[in-house]
Amino acid sequence: MTDMININDNNQRPLQTGDNGSAPALAVTPVQDEQRMEFWPHHFGNIPQWITLEPQVFAWMDRFCADYSGGIWNFYSLNNGGAFMAPETDSDAFWSLFNAMNGNAADMSAEAAGIAVCLVAYSHHACRTECDAMTEHYWRLRDYALNHPECNAIMRIID
Repeated sequence: MTDMININDNNQRPLQTGDNGSAPALAVTPVQDEQRMEFWPHHFGNIPQWITLEPQVFAWMDRFCADYSGGIWNFYSLNNGGAFMAPETDSDAFWSLFNAMNGNAADMSAEAAGIAVCLVAYSHHACRTECDAMTEHYWRLRDYALNHPECNAIMRIID
């Protein structure tokens, strides 16, 4: 069974065009503490087994990053309807990720590391559930990743 996404969903903010009238610019907004409880149901509530997504992201980070030992994660919404989470950090230190499945390694910021592991988790969840709505979440986050300053590092990990 697959779900359909309504791209005209009223919960999504319309994308703004670039300064030169080009393709819409993607923007990220941190989710405030008081909205954290609604993050998963709001973005993923129509996805089968959505409740398992957060622990799956943690597990992928644990698998890819030898220095990861848990902690608080921040949630982010994208103006294209996408969403992701990233580990909270007190410094600008880079995270070293290694994907043994493809043999690639990369050092990246906490945000980029979160994007990478969310992309992997979303991809695997979409394949496991055969849910078109989950696939759409993957593509929305990937669109943001392609425009991220650390795109090359993210793509090395998810390739």
